Amino acid sequence: MTSAGDLLVIRPKRFELPVWAALLWLVLRWSGRVLWWCLRHPVATVSAVLALWLYAEFGWSGLVVPLVVASAASAVWRWRDESSWWAWLAGPLLGSFRRVFVYRRVWREAMTLCGLAETYDHRKVLPELLRVRSDQALDVLTVRMVRGQTPEQFQKASAHLAYAFGRRHARVYAERPDEAPTRTGRGAWLLRLVDRVRYRDRPTVVYLALVRTDALRTVVPPFPVPAVPEFTALPLARREDLRTWSLHLLATHVLVGGATRSGKGSVLWSLVRVLGGGIASGLVRLWVIDPKGGMEFALGRPMFARFACKSFEAMADLLDEAVTVLRERQTRLAGTVRVHTPTEADPLVVVVVDEMAALTAYLQDVDLRKRIASSLGLLLSQGAGVGVLVVAALQDPRKEVLPFRDLFPTRIALGLTEASQVDLVLGDGARNRGALADQMPRWAKGVGYVILDGTPDPMRVRFSYISDDDIRDMARQYPAPVDASDILAQVGRETAPEPVRLPLPRKPSGPLLPDALRNLLDRDGGGDPR
Repeated sequence: MTSAGDLLVIRPKRFELPVWAALLWLVLRWSGRVLWWCLRHPVATVSAVLALWLYAEFGWSGLVVPLVVASAASAVWRWRDESSWWAWLAGPLLGSFRRVFVYRRVWREAMTLCGLAETYDHRKVLPELLRVRSDQALDVLTVRMVRGQTPEQFQKASAHLAYAFGRRHARVYAERPDEAPTRTGRGAWLLRLVDRVRYRDRPTVVYLALVRTDALRTVVPPFPVPAVPEFTALPLARREDLRTWSLHLLATHVLVGGATRSGKGSVLWSLVRVLGGGIASGLVRLWVIDPKGGMEFALGRPMFARFACKSFEAMADLLDEAVTVLRERQTRLAGTVRVHTPTEADPLVVVVVDEMAALTAYLQDVDLRKRIASSLGLLLSQGAGVGVLVVAALQDPRKEVLPFRDLFPTRIALGLTEASQVDLVLGDGARNRGALADQMPRWAKGVGYVILDGTPDPMRVRFSYISDDDIRDMARQYPAPVDASDILAQVGRETAPEPVRLPLPRKPSGPLLPDALRNLLDRDGGGDPR
């Protein structure tokens, strides 16, 4: 019996599991895990089973001989086609090794300290490392985000992630950084089906690219000059993965921003070089404005259909005549095509401006500055479709210096002096996505970040270096035709030398002193002596 105040302790009945049942449960549990691992890693599983069978059948020779044959075949494969060797053999093997022994070892610590770990139901939830794909220079990590995370969180932590894994550069891509290859030939339909699965849209996944070996430290030699330029893929620079970055020039304008001695000349001359074949054949007309008195572009004068370097009025005339070409083509092509196709009879006109700020902000003549701004506004807003393109370079990307900055679809940021300038050149949020153009080292001349129209993620590249001797050879081998400047009949004074213009008289300005004080000074200085 119990009475009031007694403590009543109630214990649940204990259920004792037999030892054999516990052991059976552990065996089944671990067997299931091993089976699941084998299903997820079929290559490793098949390789291990094959190695065990060869050892059981032939002993150690059954392992050594296939290994030697496979090594010899791998060496021949790399010698014949290194790109496919990395894509199908070395890259997957190296990526699997680094996934287990490099990234998985510090994954929990890195995700927690970089602020990417979340807490749910009193448990730490981490992003999941799905795959590592390696090549000669990069490790691309495929990461499944925690439910509720966005790629912007990873982009803001890209610098922390780079140093957490012992690297200096890292970028986060919301979509797969490489594009699906073009499949042709026998069996292409099957490969296209595989690519449709591999390159499908995966909103829960981000791609973290870590630069393992900086391939941009070495100077990039000039690219070969094609006989007919491919305007949708002009090779200008080397990417971090050692592939070639090509510029889509057709129907776009290009803005190059960079501080002094950051390599803007490498970008402009690399573009001029790959257009050399089209310049010589008459397929491309270069109209060049060099406000620095010709210090940058005078060496390549024979390649230019128009060239203005001393008179700002001549520069304004050049832009006005480009607008005249634009209007004529609009009238002629309206209702026929929507995008101009360059031909020798109707060439592509590329207006190159070396220092845009000298025309839009630093020019003292207000009327001339307004005239230049009006012509540039028309060219940037209407010229892409009719084949009158603008390629401009500047040092100061502020809005008051370049008010129509947003009219450039293709942008390139070289070394900049301030972090805020990165977003001014490449667009808002570009620096958070990994475009650290304000942290360029001293050796990185010609290294920059590029953003194409419709692609929000930046790409780090190094443009080819064109020496003065290379420019002289280009000017000798690819001069513009004699009639290159005569595009329109009404534009007939383009090849005339720049006129010597007398300076305008200064307008008299009013006195800066009050009338009473000015009269007193006049009386003391010019009156009768006392």
